[in-house]
Amino acid sequence: MINRVVLTGRLTRDVDLRYTQGGTAVATFNLAVDRRFTNQQGEREADFVSCVIWRKSAENFANFFHKGSLVGIEGPIQTRNYENQQGQRVYVTEVIVENFSFLESKNSTGNGSCQNNRPQNNTSDPFANNDGNVDITDDSLPF
Repeated sequence: MINRVVLTGRLTRDVDLRYTQGGTAVATFNLAVDRRFTNQQGEREADFVSCVIWRKSAENFANFFHKGSLVGIEGPIQTRNYENQQGQRVYVTEVIVENFSFLESKNSTGNGSCQNNRPQNNTSDPFANNDGNVDITDDSLPF
């Protein structure tokens, strides 16, 4: 069986970082994922996906991502249920995040999602001053 979800979206609020009684970090958040097509009014709708991440990854995620951050996540989808205080059975479907990716620089949103340590003026680019012309012979190709 395959149970693997890959999503790209924006956090709808700041990450909620908590600790279990045993001291294990757990963070929860909702990811707004745009749908591929627009509705009849021409507006793009979004799905709001509940996500949970554990241990050191949860602490790192909570430190670097905030409301509005663009993030990529990967992991299995899981359904669990519990009985609430009113005695009703509640079902929860969520993605268990195993991997995540920074998808924009800190300067893009101003919200601290990640650091962009690349130099603004890349002088190490060997093709920077070639006016779009690059001489490559068939002998220099590896295939």
